[in-house]
Order: sequence, then C-alpha cells, then structure tokens
Amino acid sequence: MSTSLKLKKALEDRLKRPEWDLSYDRENEQLRIEHKDIGKGMTLSLSGLTVEWEKKKDAFLDELVYHVEEALKAIEETPASKAENQIFPVIRSTSFPKESPEGDALINEEHTAETAVFYALDLGNTYRLISEKMLEEMNMTREQLKEVARFNVRSLDTSMKKDEVAGNTFYFINHNDGYDASRILNASLLDRMVQEASGTLAVAIPHQDVLILADIRNNQGYDILAQMAMQFFMNGRVPVTALPFLYEKGELEPIFILAKNKPVDES
Repeated sequence: MSTSLKLKKALEDRLKRPEWDLSYDRENEQLRIEHKDIGKGMTLSLSGLTVEWEKKKDAFLDELVYHVEEALKAIEETPASKAENQIFPVIRSTSFPKESPEGDALINEEHTAETAVFYALDLGNTYRLISEKMLEEMNMTREQLKEVARFNVRSLDTSMKKDEVAGNTFYFINHNDGYDASRILNASLLDRMVQEASGTLAVAIPHQDVLILADIRNNQGYDILAQMAMQFFMNGRVPVTALPFLYEKGELEPIFILAKNKPVDES
C-alpha cells in the first residue's frame, strides 16, 4: 500500500462524522471532506503531506485533523449570529486570492501598493474571511464592516518587545492571535510611536504574525530593518511583504533600501 493510501486510511479513521462526507480522488491523491448539509468543505492533497507525516507521525496527524476540524467548524458557523466585536481586519499581500475556495468574492480594499486589507470573522481558534455573500447575511454595509473592524483592531493588546541594535531601537508586536500585522491599521499606536521616536519611525509587516516598528537613528538602521524584514518574510506562515515603510504624517510610504545606504527614491 502506498504512503498516500496509508495516510488516507488514517485520516478516514479520525475524521468519521455522521454530518461529513469523505471522498477520495485516486488519480490526484486528494481526500475531500465536505459537510453534507452545507455542501462545502476542504480538499487535502495527500501526496504533498506524506513527507511530513513520515517525519512526525502521530504529531503531524493530530495537527492535520485539528486543522480540518477547525476549517469545517468555521464553515458551519452562521455569520449572522456573530457579534460585531468578532470582526477584525487582516493584512495580506496584493497577490492574495480575492475569492474563497467556493468562488465567493472576498471583501477587500487597497492598503498600500504592496498590501491589501481583508476582513475576518473571528471564531476563536481560527477565523473566516468575510465574503460579499457573508456580508449580506450579516446585514451590514461595506462601510459599517470597515468601521467595526477598525474600531476592534484598536482594542487589541499593543504590548511589545524591544531591542537595541547599532544605536537603533526595534519594537516587535507578536501575540500570535492572527492580527499582529493588522495592528498597523491602529493609527493612534503609530502616532504615539512617532511622538516617542527620537529618529524616523519605520514599520514592517513581513508576515501575518508580527508588526515591527523601528526608531531609525542612523543609516545602518535601514539596513538592519531591511534584513530583518526579509528574514521574517521568508519564515512567516502567511507572508505579507518584505518591503518596509516609513510612517509620516499619517501615511505609509514604501522605502527601497540599498545595502549600507538610506532609503532611495525609486523615481
């Protein structure tokens, strides 16, 4: 029996639910888990998962089963029953898909040339990106959704870790709640950091689970920030952008950094 078929059997044993339908595409080695009543679910490509399974065995299987259960739980949730305080903005790269796997258009808007803002319904251990269809079910307008999400992001914990490098100060917000990068939308936080900075305030959102704020006091600080942002970007679970930004007069401006130099004007 192939490794993919062994993984298929292990998953089928763990994912038996009366409300779920499991089907296997032998040609593409894909296992489909779908909610019978709702007609939505998720598809696992087993050929790409077997290597990790062979390495981690039961630990990986537990993680995979948890991921499937949370995803199906999110599908089962009724958006209209959710309170407004469970709506948050999430930052994604501009290349992020604008539709859900089911083909529903996701609510999103421009943020910078590198990033976009999507909106999420928080479900505890996971969240579900809000589509146009969900917005109708929630009986909200786009503007109301945006206002609620921006208000809620300001309520999130902004405690941070601090590090001094080569005369520059770097602050890291990393609460792993899914909204660390989203805190860049908290204008009062950025304005406060501008007031406290003795140099120039720069920020970076290399992936979903970190916001870096930097008090840049010398040219070397720009190099350090660029290297730091790239490293975080390459290692992030949900990468956003490796390009840092300057925050001035309430606006985010991308900065292009050459080694051992200050930001340069691309034009």
